[in-house]
Amino acid sequence: MPLSLSERMARIKKVDTKPELVVRKLLHAHGFRFRLHRRDLPGNPDIVFPGRKKVILVHGCFWHRHDCPSGRKVPTANPEYWVPKLSRNKARDARNLIRIQTLGWTALTVWECELSDSGALAARLVRFLK
Repeated sequence: MPLSLSERMARIKKVDTKPELVVRKLLHAHGFRFRLHRRDLPGNPDIVFPGRKKVILVHGCFWHRHDCPSGRKVPTANPEYWVPKLSRNKARDARNLIRIQTLGWTALTVWECELSDSGALAARLVRFLK
């Protein structure tokens, strides 16, 4: 029997995704230590630097609607469901970012498509954290 939509969605990882693990590995290689998924901050940021009051949000381009080819894809199956859902994801991300900044934190968003150039990404992460 095929899985329902909610069962399929429940199987999608929300933490420890491949993009997140790549970013964490780069940060560790540059000597940075951090906390993960602080539930007391809006949106449960992926990577948190409490002493610096900085967070890194690692977003998948499709799920969070980045302005790249992957982020602009529109699902062909059931677009009536997916287009509004993905738009809500993007709106929620914007609200959470404002709430994080209102609390005095600085945020950096890393998109999945940026992982292909690890040198540039590492430089960007180090600049953000210095």
